[in-house]
Amino acid sequence: MKSLFDETIKNEIENRIHKLSTDSVPVWGKMNISQMFYHCQFPLKIALKKEHPPMKPSLLAKLFFKKAMYNDKPWKKSLPTHPKLKVVETKVFEEEKQTLLKLVNEFSEKRTITEWDPHPMFGKFTKDQWGKMQYKHLDHHLQQFNI
Repeated sequence: MKSLFDETIKNEIENRIHKLSTDSVPVWGKMNISQMFYHCQFPLKIALKKEHPPMKPSLLAKLFFKKAMYNDKPWKKSLPTHPKLKVVETKVFEEEKQTLLKLVNEFSEKRTITEWDPHPMFGKFTKDQWGKMQYKHLDHHLQQFNI
């Protein structure tokens, strides 16, 4: 599994983001491109302690979904999004794109940190799992827009 802590992989993600435009349409799902950029910021903000999720820790999530966050198995298309993480309001493309790119870089620069705070919903992740999880989420949504 690729990791956002790998500089080459981080550059790949950035290049894929730059390929998107206001005309990009999803292959699945309801979010438009600007909403997707905004949605993808949330897990990065959690890792960087810039945001606290509007949800509570879940034993069910820890037992059944935690490994899916960072394993090699791709997520299914059109998976349900937690209601508090859905983006329905209008977002500005360039603003959200630049914020996402900034967060990708900021997260990647934390590659030397070995101990991370637990995820507020899923609990403890290793550094390796944090990097893989961030990559997997971004990759999933970039694939959503065929990039």
